[in-house]
Amino acid sequence: MKALVLAGGSGTRLRPITHTRAKQLVPVANKPVLFYGLEAIRDAGITEVGVVVGDTAPEIEEAVGDGSDFRLQVTYLRQQAPLGLAHAVMIAQDFLGEDPFAMYLGDNFIVGGISDLVHSFDPAQAAAGIMLTPVDDPRQFGVAELDPQGRVMGLEEKPEHPRSDLALVGVYLFTAMIHEAIAEIKPSWRGELEITDALQWLIDNDHPVSSTKVDGYWKDTGDTASMLEVNRLILDRVEGLVDGDVDEESELVGRVRLAEGVRIRRSRIVGPVDIAPGTLITDSYVGPSTSIAANCLIDDSEIEQSIVLENATIQGIRRIEASLIGHHARVTPAIRRPEAHRLVLGDHSEAQLWR
Repeated sequence: MKALVLAGGSGTRLRPITHTRAKQLVPVANKPVLFYGLEAIRDAGITEVGVVVGDTAPEIEEAVGDGSDFRLQVTYLRQQAPLGLAHAVMIAQDFLGEDPFAMYLGDNFIVGGISDLVHSFDPAQAAAGIMLTPVDDPRQFGVAELDPQGRVMGLEEKPEHPRSDLALVGVYLFTAMIHEAIAEIKPSWRGELEITDALQWLIDNDHPVSSTKVDGYWKDTGDTASMLEVNRLILDRVEGLVDGDVDEESELVGRVRLAEGVRIRRSRIVGPVDIAPGTLITDSYVGPSTSIAANCLIDDSEIEQSIVLENATIQGIRRIEASLIGHHARVTPAIRRPEAHRLVLGDHSEAQLWR
């Protein structure tokens, strides 16, 4: 089995961070989201991976390289425009050949990986397999309708009136039959070739589509709130490890991971926290569910439940929480402008003014 990883999206919901960085490379717990997917693919026993890239191709290729760091063999496939998931499969057809494959959306995060799904998929019994999870607002997702026996009977992309609350998670399994299905479908009203339409074609033409409900945690990390939630979840699982330099006036509480080269001075760090090499923290408080990337400066400030990217500076700030701070960003106090009240008061007046 091969794998197809989609890493070509522009990440509009994560702007302005994604103006200068591929959304799949924004880190959670100081590791790019894309890397978790590649590791899940490797752990499932797949070694040949096609990575579909778009405008951010140079960044993705620099970060992933030839895949050897992940014990994978990576081939890059250029998608000239974001024309849908099925279009990504179509441009990868030569790479995929007649092999079954797993398709993984590069900005998705699944606790527990995909090994069970991959190993349970039987190409002799189904032309495709999908993962499903209940969601609060299925209008934002591809939605599956199951018959009483749990077989997939219908799929729809972002329906206005969903027929179920079961959303498609960003992992799919396909046989080569999917190429025939994609050749038969037309672009949707969005101008995209929808993978849900291709799956529906399989169902309509008596090619079974199996489904598995996600037992663990799944998240599309396409917005800031989701990134922070995944960051919290991963940090909740880390073990404490202090390789950095902590002075006697500082206090570490709970599971704190300090990389070599981190310096902590006169500060309190309450885990779970992950701090990357080269970062200096002085006279500050860093609270739970916070990851701070390499070469940052946190001085005379308080921060928690946040992600700070590399080379950022936070100085003299009383409190930051639930925030995503971009690389090379500077957060400092505003200079208070002189204020004056202009008054004309009559005799014997009394005025009360804000100081």
